[in-house]
Amino acid sequence: MTTTTLPRGAAAHAGTAAEDAAYARVTWRLLPLLFLCYVAAYLDRVNVGFAKLQMLNDLKFSESIYGLGAGIFFIGYFIFEVPSNLMLHRFGARKWIARIMISWGVISGCMMFVQTPTSFYILRFFLGVAEAGFFPGIILYLTYWYPAARRAKVTSLFMTGIPMAGVIGGPLSGWILTAFDGAQGMAGWKWLFLLEAIPSVLLGVVVLVALKDKIADAGWLSADEKKMLQSNIDADGAHIEDHSASGAFRNPKVWVLSAAYFGFIMGLYGVGFWLPSLVKASGVANTTTIGFLVAIPYAAAVGCMIWTSRHSDRTGERRWHIAIPAIAGAVGLVASTLVPQTPLWAIVTLTIATMGILTGLAQFWCLPPAFLGGAAAAAGIALINSVGNLAGFVSPFIVGWIKDVTGSTNNGLFVIAASLIVGGAIVLSMSKRVVNR
Repeated sequence: MTTTTLPRGAAAHAGTAAEDAAYARVTWRLLPLLFLCYVAAYLDRVNVGFAKLQMLNDLKFSESIYGLGAGIFFIGYFIFEVPSNLMLHRFGARKWIARIMISWGVISGCMMFVQTPTSFYILRFFLGVAEAGFFPGIILYLTYWYPAARRAKVTSLFMTGIPMAGVIGGPLSGWILTAFDGAQGMAGWKWLFLLEAIPSVLLGVVVLVALKDKIADAGWLSADEKKMLQSNIDADGAHIEDHSASGAFRNPKVWVLSAAYFGFIMGLYGVGFWLPSLVKASGVANTTTIGFLVAIPYAAAVGCMIWTSRHSDRTGERRWHIAIPAIAGAVGLVASTLVPQTPLWAIVTLTIATMGILTGLAQFWCLPPAFLGGAAAAAGIALINSVGNLAGFVSPFIVGWIKDVTGSTNNGLFVIAASLIVGGAIVLSMSKRVVNR
């Protein structure tokens, strides 16, 4: 009887090929649905930036009222973020993510009934309560399936939901504002909130039916594939510093990352809530045209995020893959203020800013799971996200207040740019040994 022994390298390659095939199956099963959920989530969160183009005039709101209402979402988000993520860790992603999506879809649709600043503030606050736990819950959920070495790519693929919400939502929102304005006696901004809430509710039902909580539940994986993927997750866990929820709160690196993330979120929502207004200020009046132009920076960001994530996973380097894009985002924001405004200059500079901000954010989420696991990951990821997202309150309010006082958004953009640079510097100050995995 003759036995054939594969060369050592060939055996390793076969193992890698089997893993790649299994992870490809996982990605195709999970990512399209999670991606669509994030598109819907981000669209419902920031479509108020498009509604603003009509809403402020109809309701006689000032820029400061808009900025406070846009930002108060994050107060509710902050208060309920950590408890929500711990509930997801305890009860499973399928039920909890479905609950989040259905409740936020209903509340987002109710934004059509806003009449006063008070009703605006209340609904935005409860929208934040409803959505609390969604994003950090997904980041935590991905750690149940993917080891650290594969996490940058899959996190970036998920987070391309942000720019794709801009690519899809920009033209869609601009079209709804124009085409539905006056239909059935309702303003276009009311139709915007109503129509864009429907996908969230429907996707919540799909999540309840289709999502699997963990590797062991995946009937579309073989027993060998389940064992292989779970062993990779278990091996990852051997390097984790903290596993308890209380450990996350005591870990100084969690608070350092919270500060860095605060700076990055200043940039994200500076762009997210004000991009349509910045394009309009450059000389574009038609809301449909604004919608298509806003899609350009987000479309460019998709390619940048995917390329950077692949390079980050290939090299194992994380810090510079976060800091350089953040600095580029700051440069883009500052550059957008430096010459007389034209639509071309606004789109070019804001595209650079959007690419940098979103790419840095996507890479950032490789850092917390590098030293947190179990309940500590649930608490720590939620804590970082909730503290950082307080910038979602600060950023639009500062820009709105500065515009009311000075008549220009420029100084507000300078504050946001400085925050991005500080965030990048904080990440670079962390030890390579801790974060480069």
